Amino acid sequence: MTGTIKKIMRQKGFGFIVPDDGSADVFFHRGSMAPRVQFEDFNDGDTVQFQTRKGEKGPVALDMKLR
Repeated sequence: MTGTIKKIMRQKGFGFIVPDDGSADVFFHRGSMAPRVQFEDFNDGDTVQFQTRKGEKGPVALDMKLR
């Protein structure tokens, strides 16, 4: 999937992505990054590529990287 980072909460280590397909916002955590990708490399408004899995409160991003 692809989308745009809506908001990053740097102090807390997580954020949200607005998917390009119009589906519900996707949660991501600093542990959601692809190998060799750093959480600090991401900013609000960046376009990203990711996979999702079902989380307790909705979709969660995996293997996230800049597009």
